[in-house]
Amino acid sequence: MYHDENGGQSGPPAALADVGPTSVPAPQPILTRPMILLLITSIGSLGSFYLLMPVVPLLAAAGGAGGVGAGLATGAMMLGTVLMEFAVPALLGRYGYRAVMALGLFLLGAPAIALTASQSLPLVLGVCLVRGAGLGIVVVAGAALIAELVPAERRGEGLGLYGVAVGVPSIACLPLGLWLNANIGHRPVLVTGAALSLLALAAVHGLPGRSARVEPHGSVLGALRIDGLAGPAVVFAAVTLAAGVLLTFLPLALSASDHLAATALLAQSCATPLARWFAGRYADRHGSTRLLVPAVLFAALGTAALIWVDEPLAVIAGMGLFGIGFGVAQNVTLAVMFERVREADFGRVSALWNLAYDGGMGVGAVGFGLVAGPVGYPMGFALTAVVLCAALAPAWRDQRRNSGLIEATPPTRTAPLVA
Repeated sequence: MYHDENGGQSGPPAALADVGPTSVPAPQPILTRPMILLLITSIGSLGSFYLLMPVVPLLAAAGGAGGVGAGLATGAMMLGTVLMEFAVPALLGRYGYRAVMALGLFLLGAPAIALTASQSLPLVLGVCLVRGAGLGIVVVAGAALIAELVPAERRGEGLGLYGVAVGVPSIACLPLGLWLNANIGHRPVLVTGAALSLLALAAVHGLPGRSARVEPHGSVLGALRIDGLAGPAVVFAAVTLAAGVLLTFLPLALSASDHLAATALLAQSCATPLARWFAGRYADRHGSTRLLVPAVLFAALGTAALIWVDEPLAVIAGMGLFGIGFGVAQNVTLAVMFERVREADFGRVSALWNLAYDGGMGVGAVGFGLVAGPVGYPMGFALTAVVLCAALAPAWRDQRRNSGLIEATPPTRTAPLVA
């Protein structure tokens, strides 16, 4: 039996329930109109975020604050994101997806225009804090809405498609923002970044309004007490910790070869959304938990390969392997967590997962910064790989837990999925 945080019991997930006589129902579509509109809003909002992500810290540094100001700008952005993620489930329960998503898009886009007038550090930090709050709304509401829009038997594939939609902007907009800033100046880039998010407001009208299935109860961290959520959350936090290390410090470790750093990051950026989509397709047919251990293994092997940071092939292959593990971990941990809760808790699960994402990346970057000085980059990457290997234990326990649950459940005659 599954247990909620209050000690109540509920039946097994829908994937384990008896569905009656053998039959082959018509496959339910994924790309419905609300789903397409949600993907549009996700591409616009994440395009705005990634386009300005490398540009705003440069503006803070150029305004006289130097490297400290650049770091504070990114820190303010992530602080706003994390703080807002705690509040999003309650906002969804009270105001619904349409109004909350519109608020997130506005907060993410409009404040960027203020930086066209001044790049003073207080203004930059204020803008980053507000834009971070908008980002926190968009990512939590988006993931929760995906879980509602997609049929449960195809949820993994739906999450994979959503992963591609939020991954493509990182591939295109990160380098584009830097190129535009260097060639045409920061003002057109800021206006473009604001416009991407604000134009996505046109798609919000077609999203669902208030959901009757999302209830404004319980805290986000309180969701950890729900049976079966802590394990995948810890595993995902470990993988994102490594992501924070690699995305922050690999360019510094390869400072003598900017071309190699760009190629390695491109390999990771391309592998992650593709792996996230593949993991969703696989999980819908064979189950999500069996991919937890392979995800951590790929991420650990990729990180360990960076010990040979002077070997271009090892660096590119390592980042590609890590990208695969990172993408698979993103999909399966979120899918498993959605499977283990009531629909009323989708908002809290989405917020908890995003907190593991942002918190893990922040802790990884700060912790590695303290370690890399005394021991050097190769040894630092080796220690990061050790942390990932330690995450194999909770991943294995969670996989065994799920296998035991399936064996204890009477066999069912579930209709096969049609591709």
